[in-house]
Amino acid sequence: MTQPAANTSAVLTAQDSLVLASMESGIETQLVLEWLSRQRAGNPDVTFDVLKLPPGDAPPTALNLLVDQLESGEDRSIVPVRVFWLPAPDRGRAAKLAGLLPGWDPYHPNQRRQRQILHKDRHRARVVTGEAATVSELRQQWRDTTVGGDERDFAQFVMRRAILALERAEYRILGPQYKSPRLMKPEILASTRFRAGLKKIPGATVEEAGKMLDELATGWSRVSVDLVSVLARAICRGFEPEIDYDAFQIAAMRTGLELHPAVLLFSHRSYIDGAVVPVAMQENRLPPVHVFAGINLSFGLMGPLLRRSGVIFIRRDIADNPLYKYVLREYVGYIVEKRFNLSWSIEGTRSRTGKMLPPKLGLMSYVANAYLDGRSEDILLQPVSIGFDQLHETAEYAAYARGGEKTPEGVLWLYNFIKAQGERNYGKIYVRFPEAVSMRQYLGPPHGPLAQDDDAKRLALQKMSFEVAWRILRATPVTATGLVCALLLTTRGAALTLDQLHHTLQDSLDYLERKNTPVSNSALRLRTRDGVRAAVDALSNGHPITRVDSGREPVWLIAPDKEHAAAFYRNSVIHAFLETSIVELALAHARHTEGDRMEAFWSQAMRLRDLLKFDFYFADSTAFRDNIAEEMAWHDDWEAHVATGGAAIDALLFAKRPLMSDAMLRVFFEAYEIVADVLRDAPADVGQKELTESALGVGQQYVAQTRVRSSESVSTLLFATARQVVADQDLIAAAPDLAERRIAFRRELRAILRDFGYVEHIARNQFVAREFQAREERIARPAG
Repeated sequence: MTQPAANTSAVLTAQDSLVLASMESGIETQLVLEWLSRQRAGNPDVTFDVLKLPPGDAPPTALNLLVDQLESGEDRSIVPVRVFWLPAPDRGRAAKLAGLLPGWDPYHPNQRRQRQILHKDRHRARVVTGEAATVSELRQQWRDTTVGGDERDFAQFVMRRAILALERAEYRILGPQYKSPRLMKPEILASTRFRAGLKKIPGATVEEAGKMLDELATGWSRVSVDLVSVLARAICRGFEPEIDYDAFQIAAMRTGLELHPAVLLFSHRSYIDGAVVPVAMQENRLPPVHVFAGINLSFGLMGPLLRRSGVIFIRRDIADNPLYKYVLREYVGYIVEKRFNLSWSIEGTRSRTGKMLPPKLGLMSYVANAYLDGRSEDILLQPVSIGFDQLHETAEYAAYARGGEKTPEGVLWLYNFIKAQGERNYGKIYVRFPEAVSMRQYLGPPHGPLAQDDDAKRLALQKMSFEVAWRILRATPVTATGLVCALLLTTRGAALTLDQLHHTLQDSLDYLERKNTPVSNSALRLRTRDGVRAAVDALSNGHPITRVDSGREPVWLIAPDKEHAAAFYRNSVIHAFLETSIVELALAHARHTEGDRMEAFWSQAMRLRDLLKFDFYFADSTAFRDNIAEEMAWHDDWEAHVATGGAAIDALLFAKRPLMSDAMLRVFFEAYEIVADVLRDAPADVGQKELTESALGVGQQYVAQTRVRSSESVSTLLFATARQVVADQDLIAAAPDLAERRIAFRRELRAILRDFGYVEHIARNQFVAREFQAREERIARPAG
């Protein structure tokens, strides 16, 4: 219960009560005593004692006094009380920043400022009460949940419960965005559950476990909650101030978070994603999240600051540390049990290619264990899509793709990162919260069969995680940046005029509209020439588009040294065109097949899906076939056209708008083919590093010889998944027929690349026909 001082006359109703009062100054003592006088006057039949609740660890004298009071009777009611100082409602940015200074915390003002508040805004000083409990109820909780001990241990337990009750009372006044765990370390270390598990780890001690909890410990200070938007805006400077949300999704998420704890799993393309999630929660008055981050980001003053802003730093390599894994598991379980929310990147690291990476299951398994252990009736996995019009990090990613090394984090790195953010306008940030995934739906009830079956649990976790990722992709809006870069990457360095850009983009927009694909406002504005002009101008000056103004009209192109950066934006929209691109390649394959062309079409579509499974997310095989059949049904008698082959398939492809396979998928198959080519003379069991270095060398040769379309295909990032593809095709391990199978696979990839060339030929004919039509319309316009 929480009530202002003027409305708490019914608080002390038990016949015998002990008030545990937190009073850290003379003014607070005065306010509490005034409140007690009103309680005494309103409840003359109640007898009670008052004991000061000490801040932090209780000294022996205070602890002994509480022990004596708790022995006075099991039916005695314990009522926690303290003064809550409300901050001024009209504080600006400067006042919020000042809250970081000693003595200026608005929630814990010093005595001088307390006097000022009482003089000017007395309503901001409230005496609040936490929920009361009897000694017998508290003693039963103590015995059920902690290792027990003597009466002094019980007294410490009562003090912790009093502090937690007061915290709950205060965040109900402030709002759910201020909810944060308190006293986590002593609560975990004292629990029976934790101590029982600790005994099973050889050599483990409570002291060592406590140090690990200190390393993990986090929480949102109230000042940090107030500052999150200010500080995050500094990190996100360069973007438009208003983040783009979907109001209906936020309303649905708010309802879900009222019922169950949640794990917010976000797509990860930038370091600023970790700042965007807390901002999104705070701006929409949602409960705060506790974001996991690598301990490499805990440097200098950043570590303490981020810990007070909900960041949980975890070690990277914990495979050989059973105690750390156990402490982390129990830490996660405690947060879930207390209904706080967690967050991390479902991919585990930043995507440096622009497309989503496969989900990582490590932290997810800890949450699943907590759920199966019965620490929550359900846990929601909330997908979070974070997208950007532009990012300055694409230059860094392009360097990685060419074989560069990652810059280590540090103070200088952070300074340069924030500085780069302010160098120009990067457009908008888009945040989407699609429908949450229920852990109960995938894992069954707590304590169910999966709790004892690790293999079945892992399979369920994989399915659950892929569903989250799939929902992220389906909710991610297509941006103008991605569409424009995709178009210009297909021209192989040739520039396009504004009219050419405009009329070519319309086919993609028509397709997205027909498929009900989410698109950004910037993409919708591509319907107009002014919208296209705004998009290409925003990307000009080498970011990554080059504009040429020296002729009769401006033209735009992507220079060879900017292809990797442009590919990042293109890759962010591939999910919207993935299935239709596979349709085109399957049609081209059937065009050159003798025999049953319908069978050839379907088998090739499934084969392409299998080859691309390490680079992209797909619907399950049945849904994938249904999606392709639905799209092909847009074309009358499509099956008859495919079965006829030849010119009939040519006509089908020419009528298809847009043709996207060359723009979206060619570079991936070129990367696969380069790796397959390197395998021709590579030894069995060739290592990842050796294979990548050879592929970089061969790829650079092929770029110089124009044997691949662009340098974009020569990428350590693409070669990493290409290595997974060839391993999946069993082309790494030694075998008697290894050489023959490697040659056959390379031959298959070259056939697929020929299909790309065929589709590109049809697309070029489409472009020429549209150019002719546009020219005729321009000629006819004056005469009309």
